[in-house]
Amino acid sequence: MITVCSDVAIPEGEIAFTATRSSGPGGQNVNKVATRVTLLFDLDGSPSLSAAQKARLRQRLAGRISKEGVLRVTSQRHRSQAANRQEALERFVELLRWALQDVPPRRPTKVPAAAKRRRLEAKQRRSRLKAQRSAPLLEE
Repeated sequence: MITVCSDVAIPEGEIAFTATRSSGPGGQNVNKVATRVTLLFDLDGSPSLSAAQKARLRQRLAGRISKEGVLRVTSQRHRSQAANRQEALERFVELLRWALQDVPPRRPTKVPAAAKRRRLEAKQRRSRLKAQRSAPLLEE
């Protein structure tokens, strides 16, 4: 079981890994060995998550989820497949943790009076500076 948070645990059987050739470090090894690891998690078919959790994940991780409902996490930083696999799993857990946590509602605040005063004073300074640049009007 992969523990995401206190109320969410995902069986390892729901996660699939694929390996492909990496463009990262590895010298000649890069041309022979498939070290890039892609973690695939079928969000729609997962019995471990409630409908509300699935909806929240879909909303917050929209860019990482395919049309088929598969969440994809890729890692190619390391030279070994095992290290990339471990990193992809850690990033997967962090992503789910971030996406499932509650976002506190924003409390609307007023602009402080001092900030308004500074803004108006800056506008007046700028206005005076520009007024000084123009040629004085000739009165007859």
